[in-house]
Amino acid sequence: MKRPRFLLAALALLLAGPVLGQAPAPASPEATRAARIAAVFPVLDKLYADFAAQQRVPGLAYGLVVDGQLVHTGSVGYTDVGARTAVTPQSVFRIASMTKSFVALAVLRLRDEGRLHLDDPAENYLPELKKAPHASSDAPPITIRQLLSHSAGLPEDNPWGDRQMGRSDAELSALVGRGLSYSNAPGGHYEYSNLGYALLGRLVTRVSGQPVQAYISAKILRPLGMSHTTWDYQQVPAARLAHGYGAPTATGPGPEEPLLPKGESFAALGGLLTSIEDFAKYLAFQADAWARPITAAAPDAGPVRRSSVREMQQPWAFNSLNRSFRYLSGRACPLSLSYGYGLRIAQDCDGRRYVGHSGGLPGFGSYWLLLPEYGIGVVAFTNQTYTAPTAQHYAALDTLIALAGLRPRAVAASAILAQRKAELAALLPDFNTPVTNPIFAENFFLDEDLSTRRKAAQALLAQAGPLRSVGALEPENQLRGRFQLRGERATVEVFFTLSPENPARVQHLDLKLIPAP
Repeated sequence: MKRPRFLLAALALLLAGPVLGQAPAPASPEATRAARIAAVFPVLDKLYADFAAQQRVPGLAYGLVVDGQLVHTGSVGYTDVGARTAVTPQSVFRIASMTKSFVALAVLRLRDEGRLHLDDPAENYLPELKKAPHASSDAPPITIRQLLSHSAGLPEDNPWGDRQMGRSDAELSALVGRGLSYSNAPGGHYEYSNLGYALLGRLVTRVSGQPVQAYISAKILRPLGMSHTTWDYQQVPAARLAHGYGAPTATGPGPEEPLLPKGESFAALGGLLTSIEDFAKYLAFQADAWARPITAAAPDAGPVRRSSVREMQQPWAFNSLNRSFRYLSGRACPLSLSYGYGLRIAQDCDGRRYVGHSGGLPGFGSYWLLLPEYGIGVVAFTNQTYTAPTAQHYAALDTLIALAGLRPRAVAASAILAQRKAELAALLPDFNTPVTNPIFAENFFLDEDLSTRRKAAQALLAQAGPLRSVGALEPENQLRGRFQLRGERATVEVFFTLSPENPARVQHLDLKLIPAP
């Protein structure tokens, strides 16, 4: 389990004493954060080792990505039980339905190029759908967006879909031509559909003019540097290829499952094979969509726009509410579950938003999970049917936050928010201002007149005592934030929001007294 140099250096700085005769240099916030995270690695290793032992998986590989870097990996067992080939971070596993978000990215890239619209009827690009009857006589045609979010009315089809990987495009067209069976009206309900993603794979092929696998490889995998990710297990060196196994028996691993063929459009439901080291690049790409302020002018160098990645990570179809969810620590915390585009979205009772996806096929189980606001994510692959450390991923991220003292990424303040904060700080001790002051929006003194506001502010600040300092701005977003006015006896918290006009003006202001401890 190799630790990157920057983490080793951070740990050395943390543990080493000061040089004789010199004051110790303060460690940077990044170094201390990295060291705190590194200190939790043994806890994570035990979490995944315990899972592997309990589930008796033949092989397991996992990785932790922090701020875009693969900072820790671990492995247990074998990729090939007969040959006793040890699992490594370079071992290549089938990742099954984790493939679906790559297909969604391909659709979004084509949309961004103006070659399709998400609310177009899918039959505009898949004319064979016109021959299939609709869910009901009054149902509209299914749309691309509904296919992406599993809300097209097609039934949940995991057992059936697992065995379709090797089907040809001609067989897909024939299947659709015979008519489809629907479980719901389009747009009304979430229901997981492998067939829906096979249709999206066919759509990408039709619109791009090349097979969906070739398009994703050229436009997404290669730009991300995922050079060891493939659709064809025969292209993987034998020493790296993970063989798949069924449920364990009383005496050892389950029977070896035949590796599924490359297929054609049906590969879109789960055909990719990759390693922990390669997939970490993709996880970092998903996390990067939230790593910059929305107003930043940073170049958008990814294979798909950051705005489109943020879009696919939004809940487009509600799945369920898990009222009984508990972290492995035993802490009860209800979890809402939704679906984006090729991604599962969850939000827990603490407001933490998780993004990720599972994968399961005969012989394999996988899962990745990202906390975008914290910049941390985990991924794991096993070579045992439908066996993935889902609960362990939630526990790993929850444990990291608790033990390393992690906080969500700070929101960068916009220039106008910082300007209004400075202007308010200058005014608030006396609130001496005319009603025509241009920093205030039209509604501000209509909602509460100047005299009332001045008296309330002066009374509150009098309780705080003479001001000693003005605290830093803590933005909630680009037009909303808070700061503190610290007095001799107490602190006044100032919360304000700005209007949507340009330039944005103060439309709302709250002052709250915080007594001294």
